[in-house]
Amino acid sequence: MSSIVVSELEYAPPGSDSLFFDVGFGVGPGEHAALVGANGVGKSTILRILSGVIEADSGEFALDGNVLTMTQDVGMARPDDTLREMLIEVAPSALRDAGRALVAAEKAMYSGEDDGMQYAEALTHWGDLGGYELEAQWAAAAKRSVKTAVDDFHTRLVSELSGGERKRLVLDLLFNSGADILLLDEPDNYLDIPTRVWLEEQIRSCRSTILMVSHDRTLLERVATKIISIEGAGCWVHGGSYGTFPEARQKRQDQLGDALKRWTDEERRLFQHMKMMKTRAAQNFKNATKANAAETRWEKFVAAGPPPPPVPDQNIYVNLRGADSARRVVVLDQVGIGSLFQPFSDEVHFGERLGLIGPNGTGKSHLLRALADTNEPHDGSITFGPRTSIGTFTQINEIGRAHV
Repeated sequence: MSSIVVSELEYAPPGSDSLFFDVGFGVGPGEHAALVGANGVGKSTILRILSGVIEADSGEFALDGNVLTMTQDVGMARPDDTLREMLIEVAPSALRDAGRALVAAEKAMYSGEDDGMQYAEALTHWGDLGGYELEAQWAAAAKRSVKTAVDDFHTRLVSELSGGERKRLVLDLLFNSGADILLLDEPDNYLDIPTRVWLEEQIRSCRSTILMVSHDRTLLERVATKIISIEGAGCWVHGGSYGTFPEARQKRQDQLGDALKRWTDEERRLFQHMKMMKTRAAQNFKNATKANAAETRWEKFVAAGPPPPPVPDQNIYVNLRGADSARRVVVLDQVGIGSLFQPFSDEVHFGERLGLIGPNGTGKSHLLRALADTNEPHDGSITFGPRTSIGTFTQINEIGRAHV
């Protein structure tokens, strides 16, 4: 029935405290649920547990049906892979294992480590499991998703596609796979605006059960039918879209705050009653039984513990300094990137904030790399002003700093 059931899931990274210890939720057939929460609470970790990449420390889960998974860094962590290697990683588990074995046997044969027998066996196994049919699906997805024709998945490198093109190719393949369950980790990363609209349409029309992680509120409002919030080392479920989630969460926070206050007041009342009964027992031993009962009642109440407190909201503060319009940071003179875009000239002054927009595959990341490293192939000249330093943050979260 393509459902997901998770019960009392607990996980602690090696050498660290528990990331979460009481995560439980269910996703029914055809539902499109979203895992939300602050960075670092374990959303991606939960998807990795459900997909079998890592093991939980305790708890249970069940996924009813065939499952396909997409990680948030698909196609980005290993840009020197071929497209075949990238797409093998999002194939069903049996084909994924067979594909990995085929690639390894092929490399061994070309390097002379194998006489070809291992490769022949791997190729036969690949075909028996439906590998050639899967390759036909790759070709169809590429025609729909990649601007330039993909003639050979065995030799075309991942790095030859933009980040958005890689992501759309994988998403197109998954949405047309017929899988019962899709686990999608930040499917909206790297996508341009038209492709984000396409993504919304694909999710809404998809009949698979979907569990996804996203920080895009607009996407969640438009496609999610259930919100699973990871917070306070556990989770709670909002059975609606993200459009009604903030109000529901605030109501829950208020209720938790009220419940904690009531618990604190009751604990104080029981403690004062116990003290009073002990004072009376000291004056008259006939009150000893009542004093012991009062103490037992207070101890049991404290041992049961208070309700969970409201989860504090994250507060992020950004300090942007004012501009010095007289100081030029960089001058671009007839800069172009191959055939991706026509040469242009411009200059940027200190303190300005510029946004690069455009469809996937038109050279935005190439231009940023050219600005960060003038050895990146480009036409024209890039001249930096005096005292200019450059900091970079790439799509795959690599941080760099260069001084010019």
